[in-house]
Amino acid sequence: MIRLQAGDWRAVLNPALGGSVAELEWLGRPVLRPTPRDAVDPLQTACFPLVPYANRIADGRFVFGGRARDVGVTPGFEPHALHGLGWRRPWEVERADPAEAVLTFRHPGGGEWPWAFSAGQRFQLSGRGLRITLSMTNQDSETQPAGLGLHPYLNRLPDDRLTVAAPRVWRSDDTLIPRERVPAPAVFDWSDGPAIADAPFVDNAYEEWSGLARLVHADWSVTLASPGTRRVHVYAPRRAGFVCIEPVSHRPNALNASADEASGLVILEPGQTLSLSMTIGAGA
Repeated sequence: MIRLQAGDWRAVLNPALGGSVAELEWLGRPVLRPTPRDAVDPLQTACFPLVPYANRIADGRFVFGGRARDVGVTPGFEPHALHGLGWRRPWEVERADPAEAVLTFRHPGGGEWPWAFSAGQRFQLSGRGLRITLSMTNQDSETQPAGLGLHPYLNRLPDDRLTVAAPRVWRSDDTLIPRERVPAPAVFDWSDGPAIADAPFVDNAYEEWSGLARLVHADWSVTLASPGTRRVHVYAPRRAGFVCIEPVSHRPNALNASADEASGLVILEPGQTLSLSMTIGAGA
């Protein structure tokens, strides 16, 4: 475990469990859902990285460069592949200081992803909160598709309200693969700060996002910002103790999007790097 401290903020990182955040507190209050001490599943953590793609690939298959690719199915999320490799692999500690840490992950290519790449996470804790910068570099001799995301579980209380200004959303089928882009109210509109308890089950990708979200508790609030990120995935199960606001570079199943769609997927040339950042803050 890596422990960071800055002002009123405290964070704990778990490199071995998917390069995850285990805890994030402000003034002793849990900002992110705390990870159980005996956790062995990244889905129990407070936040984990999504690399080299975010969310689902339908049936774990797609065509790239004129070739059919099969990256397999993620156990527990059949029949699809989910969230890439980084969240299910240990990360190495590149540097760990009192308020900053850098973790790295390297994939040699093959298996669940045909191409070689390296990824990094830089965690910076300050008096303003936690900033995470996730990056991916193409280490292969070929071009490869790339996408990134971060998956924070914000600690949620029964009467919380959530604001996410994004006017468009992807409506999905029963296996959570997007089928059509519609106005946000067709699924659920978060732009005016509704009570989370009033929402149906939501597990959808929103677009044209402002890059800012706000979770309001009774006497304090949490802000999440990802400047320049125009897509966000909202995961809000009914009566859960968390809500996920996931900045992502592309929509789910972008690897199977039509060639004329601006899905957000990036094509990295050898040596090129893609990055995405997120800052979580809090205040009264």
